[in-house]
Amino acid sequence: VQLQASGGGLVQAGGSLRLSCAASGRTFSSYTTGWFRQAPGKEREFVAAISWNGGSTDYADSVKGRFTISRDDAKNTVYLQMNSLQPEDTAVYYCAATLSMSAIKSRVAYWGQGTLVTVSS
Repeated sequence: VQLQASGGGLVQAGGSLRLSCAASGRTFSSYTTGWFRQAPGKEREFVAAISWNGGSTDYADSVKGRFTISRDDAKNTVYLQMNSLQPEDTAVYYCAATLSMSAIKSRVAYWGQGTLVTVSS
């Protein structure tokens, strides 16, 4: 599976962005997919994940109620809708895929390249 993230940019605090992760590969619909982020000088951290059938989602506490992950298997794409963005959300955002929800935080099988999100105050 190859993953291509897009949609990053510069936004003011309180604004919104939608990230997209386009995947190649016939078996994409079988994978749990997720988003991670890495801020300058910090370690990469989990943001959100969605199960292979969309029936289960998980979010980091810091983004609950503000971010929504979704998937469109017909388009082989996963989205991250980010609302009420704050300067602390500034980071490079990476999409990821693995075989199960239980593995997404520790055993990512595929990584996409990052897309930069900058939130100005």
